[in-house]
Order: sequence, then structure tokens, then C-alpha cells
Amino acid sequence: MEPGNSTRVSEFLLQGFSEDPELQPLIFGLFLSMYLVTVLGNLLIILATISDSHLHTPMYFFLSNLSFVDICFTSTTIPSMLVNIQTQRKTITYTSCITQMCFFFIFVELDNFLLAVMAYDRFLAICHPLHYMVIMNPWICGLLVLVCWILSALHALLQSLMMLQLSFCRNLEIPHFFCERNQVVQLACSDTFLNDMVMYFASVLLGGGPLAGILYSYCKIVSSIRAISSAQGRYKAFSTCASHLSIVSLFYGTGLGVYISSSATHNSHSSATASVMYTVVTPMLNPFIYSLRNKDVKRALRRLFGGQL
Repeated sequence: MEPGNSTRVSEFLLQGFSEDPELQPLIFGLFLSMYLVTVLGNLLIILATISDSHLHTPMYFFLSNLSFVDICFTSTTIPSMLVNIQTQRKTITYTSCITQMCFFFIFVELDNFLLAVMAYDRFLAICHPLHYMVIMNPWICGLLVLVCWILSALHALLQSLMMLQLSFCRNLEIPHFFCERNQVVQLACSDTFLNDMVMYFASVLLGGGPLAGILYSYCKIVSSIRAISSAQGRYKAFSTCASHLSIVSLFYGTGLGVYISSSATHNSHSSATASVMYTVVTPMLNPFIYSLRNKDVKRALRRLFGGQL
């Protein structure tokens, strides 16, 4: 796209991972495979949770919501990238770019909030087992998920409105495979100070808050588990948290890795490659973590497929 002097933008150019034509079929096949595995794996978790009455508990209710969000999360970026590779078009309209960023913010924050809610659920189950079913009743579970959606939507709306205030007048090439917020802001020729302040404030409040809640919950969980006298009892209590703890480590570990790599190298293409970890790989691995480490889920999947698994 030729640089222009107008502040009214019609489209951006997504550079993706590589401009080498020989690599495009490989990239297309790789991401299509990961996307299909992600959708299929998370759908199986949702179907198993719905079909098996033994999984009609708060923990699996939140897990099925997490699986649904992960499907939506990857669907925000991967299908459009696959279409661009297939059609050999790298452009994305201004409206589509803002819309993609809005949904990206919604689902990444939902992942963040739901992981915190799931940590709170495990905290109550282990530290306050006698009050667990009273506190985590269906109405409260639904309300917690609704609050997660509302907070995520409000944050995404705020970020989108802030982006609409920016003017773009020079290079409109985004060195990424989707409209990543920081990459788009760097293309603006208007003042981005307010956008950056809002982003930093939101990251500390909406990112650090749930993470602090997760760390606090697991500190209390570890203390309670250590107080259990029998080794079998400690193992059983910890096993209910192992899958969630693995997903938390994967989600925040990859997200932090992307932030560190982009800050240290200042290489946009390296940042795009690192972003694949938390936008594609993490949602793809979540179903495997829960199905391989959780006997209840494996039992439900066997029932779902008539004992064929």
C-alpha cells in the first residue's frame, strides 16, 4: 500500500510470518491443523461436560466455558489468516482490524478471568469443603461467568474506542499475522500517550488482579494440603488442581514470554512468532491437559464414544 497523507485509513497490510511463496503452503497446513485440533479438542470437552451428569459441577462448568472461549479466541485470528494465505491477499480493512482487536481483547480477558474464577473454585473446594456447595451454587457460578463477560466486553470496548481516536498517515504495514494492538498503535501519527496509559493501567488492573487472586488461592491451597495428615489425602487434593495449575502456568508463561521477547529484541517478526504460543498453542493444549490428567474427563469421553477411547 502506498503511504498517504490522509488520516482516514481504509485498510492495513498484514505481513504475516514470511513472504516466501514456498513457505506459504507449509504455514497454511500447519495453522489449519492446529486450528482444527483446537476446535475439535475443546468441543469434545464441552460435549463431555454436557453429556455426563458426573461432570455437572462448578469446576467442569467453568472448564466448559473456558473451552468455548478458547474456540472463539483462536477463531478471532486464525481463519482470517488462513483466508489471506489462500487468496494471497494480505490486506485487512480498517473496520475489520478494529473489530478483530475488540474480539481479541474480549476473549483474552475472558481466559484471564475464567482462570482466576477456577482458582477460586479450587480454593473453596479444598480450603472450605463444608461450605463449597453452598457458596458455589448454580446461580453464583452463572453470575461469576456473566461478570467475566461484562468486564471483558467493557475493557474491549474501551480499547476499541481509544483506537478509533488515532490517526494513521504513513506506513500502514503491520508486521504480524493479525491486528495486534501494540503493532497498530506504533503506526499512528497522532499522540498515543493516552492509549498507552490506558493499556498499562488495564494490564495492571485486569491482568495483575486475576493473577494475584490465583497466586493467593494457591498459597492457601498449598497450606491446606500440607495440613492433611495422609499422603494419599494430599495427593488426592492436589490432583484436583494439577490440570488447572498446568493451564495457568502455560497461559501466563507464554504471555509473559511474548512480552519479554518483544521488549528485549524489538523484532516484530519474532514477536509475531512468539504470539503463536498463547494465541494458538495454549488453547490447543488445554483440552489435552485436562483429558490426559483428569480421570473424570477421560471417563466421560469414553462414555461419549461408547467405550471406544
